[in-house]
Amino acid sequence: MGGLRKVAAPFVVPGPPGVAVRAGLKGLSGQDETVLRRVGTLLGSLAAGDLAARCAAGLEHDGEQWARRKRALTGESSARWAGSMTRATHDQWALARRGQLAHLQNLQAGVDTVTHRLAQPLGAKGTRNTPGGYGSRREWFAKSRRLWVLQDRLEQVRADFEAGRVRVVRGGRKLLRTRHHLMAAGLSEVQWRLRWQAERWFLQADGESGKRYGNETIRISPEGEVSIRLPAALAGLANAPHGRYVLACRIVFHHRGEQWADRVTAGRAVAYRIHYDVDRGRWYVTASWQTPPVQTVPLSAVRAGGLAGVDLNADHLAARRLDEHGNPLGAPRRFDYRLTGTAGHRDAQVRHALIRLLHWAKRHGLALAIEDLDFAAETTREKHGRRKRFRKLISGMPTARLRARLVSMAAELGVAVVAVDPAYTSRWGAQHWQKPLTSTTRKPTRHDAAAVAIGRRALGCPIRRRTAPPPPHRSDAVGHRTVQARPGIPGREGSRPRVPGPRTRSVPSGRGAKAGDQCAHNRSGHTAEHEPWTQDSLPLSP
Repeated sequence: MGGLRKVAAPFVVPGPPGVAVRAGLKGLSGQDETVLRRVGTLLGSLAAGDLAARCAAGLEHDGEQWARRKRALTGESSARWAGSMTRATHDQWALARRGQLAHLQNLQAGVDTVTHRLAQPLGAKGTRNTPGGYGSRREWFAKSRRLWVLQDRLEQVRADFEAGRVRVVRGGRKLLRTRHHLMAAGLSEVQWRLRWQAERWFLQADGESGKRYGNETIRISPEGEVSIRLPAALAGLANAPHGRYVLACRIVFHHRGEQWADRVTAGRAVAYRIHYDVDRGRWYVTASWQTPPVQTVPLSAVRAGGLAGVDLNADHLAARRLDEHGNPLGAPRRFDYRLTGTAGHRDAQVRHALIRLLHWAKRHGLALAIEDLDFAAETTREKHGRRKRFRKLISGMPTARLRARLVSMAAELGVAVVAVDPAYTSRWGAQHWQKPLTSTTRKPTRHDAAAVAIGRRALGCPIRRRTAPPPPHRSDAVGHRTVQARPGIPGREGSRPRVPGPRTRSVPSGRGAKAGDQCAHNRSGHTAEHEPWTQDSLPLSP
């Protein structure tokens, strides 16, 4: 047990810090679309220049430089537009910085792994925590060349990280690279250009508490009227007082519409973002706001009524209900989804599986226990070597998105979520629960057994089954204890070792030197434990 890592304690996952709802801008006139495009293009160019200035400042950026950037943008737009742009720029730079650190750590892990394996003899076996040597001389040579490549990349990334240099592409690096592969992407140059421009537009404004309808820049009334404060350079396009432009359409938030209406009526802060969907040819507006922190339910209260363990897999969610003592109840449940097709289709599949899981848990009054998964360090090429299929499987599992969606959707339905350490849940679940749950009509999978292990860990119970009470005597006539030893353990059927020393009582039969030799008892061909018996020779005469 000394080689096993320490398992963290389970905890109740707090609810989401905010919400976001989206509605379509239906019924826009041609003038409305022209104004939105011109405003987005102007503010997008200003945001691009501000991002370049922030990246050039690097680690030497401070509050005074932030104020100078905001003053420079205020003259060409407005103070509120400038505040939104500088804040978005800062968030984008911070995100790129975190990604750069993750990339640095990934490269360092790859270099360490390759260096260790190159130092091992060819064909050397690895241990549970460290890999062994490479299988052939050819592979060793190829990895030695790759080590130089990784070290060169590591030096470049480390130099950029220490200097505070980040590389950010407004519009997305993936879309930028698509420009050179239009035929493979199935796009024309005009279609790609429209996508590129739409991604680089800037039409988002932060909310302000105490202001009318919670936002002075992009204002939406409770009746659905949308008005935009135009930048100074486009003030001539205004159709309303105070340099504002009112759109011809009315919007309705079908999801959380009452919450949104209560906020805007009370003048509480609501942030808005207007964006254009190129594939559908439609405009949308997204409203978001922060929610006050809610006191989470104590873990003891969550465990009181039992819960359901959920095992995340590449194509389904395996769930198993457990009572408060950790005993499985009912049949295992499976909620399928497919991570194929477009991103929107994959996202819809995940949402559909989660809502079915949550409705099932809500119907039975159960909390959910999930693994606190993070596969960021498990998808490296050097960690799993040639196991391309396994690397692709791990990379394709949307652990972060599924966890975030599960927490937000569970909070809406009032279902508590408990996160547990994922260490050894699949291995120990299959070892201790897959066979006991098997019957003539049902054969559980490893995922079903892992769901039981996850649920038991959330309840504070050991994953292995409960120890049976001791037999009335020390022999194994009534069978071995449940957790004493597995069937394949060497010496399981042997006798206990004889303790040397003076005897305080006589040794009964069956306790001699050959007591452990089971095949020597009352079987032909073996010497008995008592004194050997020999037949006397026949007499020569009567």
